[in-house]
Amino acid sequence: MRFWRDHRGNVAIMFALAVVPVVGALGAALDYSLANSYRTDMQKALDAAALAVSKVMPMEQEALDKVAMQYFTASLGNHSLTNIKLTVEPEQGHAKLHVRGDYTPAVASLFGIDRFEVGVNSEARWGIGKVEVALVLDQSLSMDQSGRIDALRAATLQFLTVIKATAKNAGDARVGIVPFDGMVNTGYTSKNTPSWIRWDWWDANALASNDVNNNSEVTRCTIKFKLNNVPAGKWLKKYCEEQTESKCQGATASSSSQCKTKGGKWVTTNGVWTSSQNIRSQWNGCVYDRNKSYDVDDTAPTDNATYYPAAKCYSTTPVQAMTALTDNWSTLESRAKALDPTGYTNITIGLAWGWHVLSKTGVFTEGAAYGTEDLTKYIILMTDGYNTKNVWKEPTACPTNGPECPDMDPRTTLACDNIKAAKIQIYTVRLINGNESLLKGCATSPGMYYDVKSTADLASAFKDIASQIASLHLSK
Repeated sequence: MRFWRDHRGNVAIMFALAVVPVVGALGAALDYSLANSYRTDMQKALDAAALAVSKVMPMEQEALDKVAMQYFTASLGNHSLTNIKLTVEPEQGHAKLHVRGDYTPAVASLFGIDRFEVGVNSEARWGIGKVEVALVLDQSLSMDQSGRIDALRAATLQFLTVIKATAKNAGDARVGIVPFDGMVNTGYTSKNTPSWIRWDWWDANALASNDVNNNSEVTRCTIKFKLNNVPAGKWLKKYCEEQTESKCQGATASSSSQCKTKGGKWVTTNGVWTSSQNIRSQWNGCVYDRNKSYDVDDTAPTDNATYYPAAKCYSTTPVQAMTALTDNWSTLESRAKALDPTGYTNITIGLAWGWHVLSKTGVFTEGAAYGTEDLTKYIILMTDGYNTKNVWKEPTACPTNGPECPDMDPRTTLACDNIKAAKIQIYTVRLINGNESLLKGCATSPGMYYDVKSTADLASAFKDIASQIASLHLSK
């Protein structure tokens, strides 16, 4: 009877029975904690995959899935997950990513729980906010070498494709194109000349075909002279007026003494430049640099000092006219395909007009006001050479293969500095040749300078820049 009345052994039995669910609960909690840790790691890895996806868009679905899985796996590292499935759903301006996998529990499996499903989501968004981009593209004759112009056309189209994909709504991304050689083409002609054109350079330098003979001798001056004798920076009219010619009046003689002997008068005269209003009708849109310091700023053209000098284009088919900011992608693509080399190189004027395209000041009005919320303005400058010619170098030019042009490079630097001070971001791309230090210093930061060694790499550089401009934003 004592045995049946003794309850002390029941405690051990009850404890043994109770410990089973306690251990199971603790094991499940431990497994859940480990699964949750995997969930955190998966989220980080999927975010990394989303970043990768944003930089390669647009892309075919199969290739897109492959890229996402590669980045996810690499970022996740060692794991024991099974049955991993990752999906990418690309849409205009963003892509949704989802990944799931099975975690095999270590303790809970003893109690019939054979797996935990772990899944996370991420969304890659690009084009958050708005962007305005001016593509400032070198169209000098050196771009006709070794397939460079073909590479630039393809790279520009690649850039437009990526930027177009970032725009969720109309107007989110707008692009302008500023081709340049030694000057730029405004797109106007003598038939619709704007009020901000001035004619002093034109009247002092422009030559029609019949103003030069077969020996490259200028005939618009009463004293003929050869173009290659004109010093750097000297306008033709000024040079003409500095030339002198002596002859005998009242007699025929070849010297002063002969002239006097024959009763004549020995007279010395200066050259006279023959101006013609009619030759202005040949203007087809090209302009040169403005007066210093307006050549490197964005001052509106309001008087003769701030007007743009009409210039004689280097070819009867001038450099392509500038394209104002637009989101008409078919127009931009058409202009990209039509890029064609001509003339010398003047980086400063390209930058100045890239700035004008982005601004409401003066000539262009399409740009949004500075300080507009969620708006970033960019200039992408691409050149394959050195500064060689501007209005102050007429009629001569700097060496086309460097070294730096001492008269022109400081103007480029000033233009870059002023543009950056206006809070416009600058990317610079050097294609094979050009002043490396000048272009590096022009970029907003060292990482925004691209030194492209071959034409085959130009499209990749433009695509990378476009991906950065897309301003990726992650949201969970």
